Amino acid sequence: MSFSTILFDLDGTLTDPFEGITRSIQYALEKMSARVPETEDLRWCIGPSLWDSFRVLLETDDKAELDRAVAFYRERFTVTGLFENTLIEGIPETLESLSAAGFKMHVCTSKPHAYAGKIVEHFKLMPFFGKVYGSELDGTRSAKSELISHILDLEGIGPSETIMIGDRKHDLIGANANDVAGIGVLWGYGSHEELKAEEPVLIARSPVDLVEHFKATGS
Repeated sequence: MSFSTILFDLDGTLTDPFEGITRSIQYALEKMSARVPETEDLRWCIGPSLWDSFRVLLETDDKAELDRAVAFYRERFTVTGLFENTLIEGIPETLESLSAAGFKMHVCTSKPHAYAGKIVEHFKLMPFFGKVYGSELDGTRSAKSELISHILDLEGIGPSETIMIGDRKHDLIGANANDVAGIGVLWGYGSHEELKAEEPVLIARSPVDLVEHFKATGS
């Protein structure tokens, strides 16, 4: 199978946003007068949409309450948390190799594109990507299945030409929902078991595995 377009998740795949996301969640929970877990106990929140995470943390489906929590989260995240983030080692070299091989690449993240674009620019990765696709601020297209469908439509590319790379099951579930191949990566926040369950074509242990895979398959 030959792919021309690669979609990359952002959090946990291109960058490690642990500090910024977990501290901003703690800030929001404190503002909501809710129980505030330790940062390590919030690792699972990196990947799902904020609404999904707060639905569990606050034990509510009340959209008004969830919207309040997201608003508090953004009070801190947009000022401080956005750049409490580190670039995954080996990612720039991997993107350079894939770009030189002729792949067209886009970012596909549940994070609002307004924030995601700033992060990609901050780490000087924008030259490798055609566009940074993310959710809207109101949560529209925060589900990967909806976002990938949106990208395929806007870019005019077929599922068979496209592959999604991410560190959580949500990335692979979204890919499967659109008949897009998926690659799981282990340097982020998903376990081998979580990724394997979604039947990706590859589970990569390091960024260089991605380059080797595409070379080996001739994609």
